[in-house]
This record gives sequence, structure tokens and C-alpha cells, in this order.
Amino acid sequence: MTAAAVARTGDRPAVARPLPAFAVTPVGGVATALVALLLATAGRYGYHRDELYFRLLARHLAIGYVDQPPWVALVARGSIAVFGDTVFALRVVPALTAAATAVVLALIAREMGGRAAAQTLAALGALGLFPLVAGHTLLTVGPDLLVWTLVTLALLRALLRRQRSAWLAAGCVAGLGTYNKHLVVLLLAGVAGGMLLAGPRAVLRSPWPWAAAGLATLIAAPNLAYQLVHGFPQVAMARALAAHKGPQARELFLPLQPVLLGLPLAGVWPAGWWSLLRRTELRRARAIAVAYPLMCVLLLITAGQFYYTLGLVLSLHAVGSVTVLRWAGQHGRRHALIWAAAVLNTAIAAVVALPLLPVRTLAETPIPAINQVVRDQLGWPTYVAQIAAVYRQMPDQGAAVLIVGNYGEAGAVDRYGARYELPRVYSGQNQLYYLGRPPESATSAVVVTQGDSAGPLLRDVFRRCTIVARLDNGLHVANEEQDTPIRVCTGPRGSWATLWPRFRALD
Repeated sequence: MTAAAVARTGDRPAVARPLPAFAVTPVGGVATALVALLLATAGRYGYHRDELYFRLLARHLAIGYVDQPPWVALVARGSIAVFGDTVFALRVVPALTAAATAVVLALIAREMGGRAAAQTLAALGALGLFPLVAGHTLLTVGPDLLVWTLVTLALLRALLRRQRSAWLAAGCVAGLGTYNKHLVVLLLAGVAGGMLLAGPRAVLRSPWPWAAAGLATLIAAPNLAYQLVHGFPQVAMARALAAHKGPQARELFLPLQPVLLGLPLAGVWPAGWWSLLRRTELRRARAIAVAYPLMCVLLLITAGQFYYTLGLVLSLHAVGSVTVLRWAGQHGRRHALIWAAAVLNTAIAAVVALPLLPVRTLAETPIPAINQVVRDQLGWPTYVAQIAAVYRQMPDQGAAVLIVGNYGEAGAVDRYGARYELPRVYSGQNQLYYLGRPPESATSAVVVTQGDSAGPLLRDVFRRCTIVARLDNGLHVANEEQDTPIRVCTGPRGSWATLWPRFRALD
């Protein structure tokens, strides 16, 4: 490349900027403590509803599903094969993923010139409120946090140190990340928009960002092919979520942004955002700061969930860790305040996010109201026992099937139903719809479903439906299943081939 071309594109060689040593001992201590904490609490309470779903999908591996890519189902399959069919088994990989995220956050702080203290404070972001929730359970958000922070680290190196290989690293990680969630595209779009608005625009004339985009697309090609062949089910899924949860999502989005990592550390990541936006030596990375408000606007328009920004917020926390410790300078009281806030934040996050309290005392605390993931871990064996009690009362069990309204219920029956010799369970939600319909020999059903549409739907499908019981976890904790009717329905009004499409639902 000629000197004129270099000046025109801004694609200059990497700047020789020595970085501080990586703080192996304190950062390694944070990562190790995080894994120990997560594994020590992994077997308490029970499966999360999504984990029950992923466990079920693990027996039906595919390149994609109507509601998500294949990564978590693959992790569930491997975890069960290695560690056994337990809730603990599903939570080993999330714990290790959380620890890896802590290390990447420390590397981001190091990239900003942060020494051991800043790197340690950055790593503690992985012990924030919602990151701990993600590390505790097998959810798609956990791997997404690692993907987003790795992409951000690569982008910082590409923009600030002009490392061409960092562009390719960002593209590689982003492409692989699409096999967990497609949400990383939001980060890339936000940064691209930030570069157009705040620069450096010359970078977009360089071949390297486009090579990164091409590499990401190439790696994601099988995933994209699945979407194309199946009519972009993820778009339909996004529309369904916006229709069902849109008003609540928009209402909660802005109020919950400050508490994503916890209130005691709520000032650190905004300091990182401001630092990227205003510090002269970081001006080439301003696009990453600009990406945050762009993403917020887009998510508000599309009714995205409040935690979709969490990966970028964690990266901004890592940048902010350097900023706040520089602000503290030699002032002992400021340092004490920062570290006291970090310890307090970790303690509060652990109590709220993890199953530390006895399950019988949860109803006496605000934790179930604050943390939906806790609510969704409670009562599954009890619910299945209650469904089984109704099924045993069916006069002709050989002609009866089980139909449930959501994948949590389906996964719970699949996991615990063998204790009661229950038959196969059917559900029309998301990918479960495609796993099969009831046999034509089924003339009655135990149906567990709720919602305003449940009654009219069942009246259209069956000649008679009677509520005979309701689900009750016995813990006085209101979750999605609590008080759901258990119906006995008889006399299907047609063949299951014609009736089953009415049960199809995206949610």
C-alpha cells in the first residue's frame, strides 16, 4: 500500500503502545472464586424453564431451531453425556463461560492502560447482578456476554492499536457467536453506525473491516442458510415476542439499564462510556461509546429486552474501571469507596442472583419478585406430580395423552415423568410443535395450559373440557406456572393432523 493510500484510508501500522502486565494472580483469583461460587450453588433449587427446554432439544440436535441457534442444545447434550443428567451438569459450562468473561473484561481494562487494580475491578463486573444470573444457569445470554466482550476487545485493538489481525478476530468471534444468538449483529451494527457518526470514517475505506464482515458471514453461513430455507423464523419469533411482551419490555428498558450490574457499581460503566466518548487519546474508539445509545434507540423501537445491552455495558464497565481508579488517584478514601462499592455489589448480586437462601424462605423476601430466573427454578417436580395424579385418574390411560402449553412444562414432564410412568408429552410452543403431534388413537388428554385463548381453543378442539386441579408449587411463590389449570379433555373434534396446527405458538 502506498503512503498516499495509507493516509487516505487511515490503515496505518499498529502503534507501539506498551501495555501493563496482565494481572494473573488477582484476575485469576476472581475467575476461580467465580467458578467456585457458581458450582457450589449449581445444584440448588432446580432447573430453569429454559434449561428443561434445552435438555429436551438436546435429543433433537439440528443446525437451527425456530426460536434459536443450536449452541445451547449442543452444550446441554455434551454436558449430560459428560456429567450426567442433572441440573448441576447443565451449569458447569455456564460457570466456566462466566469465568472466561471475567478474564476478557480484565484484558479490556489492560487495553485501556489499566494495571492490576483496574483489571481486578473490571473482572468483578462478571460478578454483577445480571452477569451472575447468566453464569448460574444455561441460558443463551451467558455465551453472548463472552462473545460481545471478545468482539469489543478485538475492536478496541483494531481501532486504537491499528491491529489488522484484530479485525479478523472480531469477525471470527462474531460469526461463531451467531450459533448462540444472532444478537451480536446488533453490536456490529451499532459500532458501524458509531463510526459513521463519530469516526474514524476513514477506517471504513480500509479493506479490513469488510474482510471481518466477510469472515463473519462465511462462518455464519450454515446458520444463515437455515434461516433462509425456513423463511427466517427468527424474524417471526422477534415479532411474536414484540407482540406479546413489547409494552412491558419498553416500560422496563430504561429503568433497568442502571442496575444491570448492580446499583453500587452503577457509576463505573457510565464513566467508561464518557471516557471513550471524550478522552482525546481514545477518540478512535468513540464509535463503541456511540453504539450504546444507538442500540438503546433500536431496542426501544423493536421492543427488545433490557438485558440485550448487557454485553456492551460489561465492556464499558471494564473501560470505566480504569477511569474511576485514575480519578481516585492517591486519595485513599476514594479507593476505599470504590472497593467497598465493589464488595457490596458482589454481595448483593450473589444473594439476589444465586440460590443462597433456603427455598422455603424465598416467599418472605423480595427476591422472587426481583429475579424471574429464581421464580422459574421452583416447583417443577411438584407440578409433574400433580399432573401425574390427574393422569392416573383417567379411565382409559392408553388412549390419553399429555398436552402442555409451554416448553418449561414439557421439559419438566420429560425430565420427571418417568417416575410416574407418564406417556410422552406434547406441546405446540416454538420448536416443540415440530417434534410431533398426538397419535390419532388419542381420544382424551390431560391439558395444562393457561391464558385468555386457552378456553376458546380447547372448546374448538374438544367436545368436553373440565378443570380438575391447578398447579401449586407449595412455596407461595408466584411464577408462570402457579395456578395454571389442569384440564381433562375428551372427544377431539377431528383428526390430530387437522387439530394440531391450532396449538402452534411462538413465544
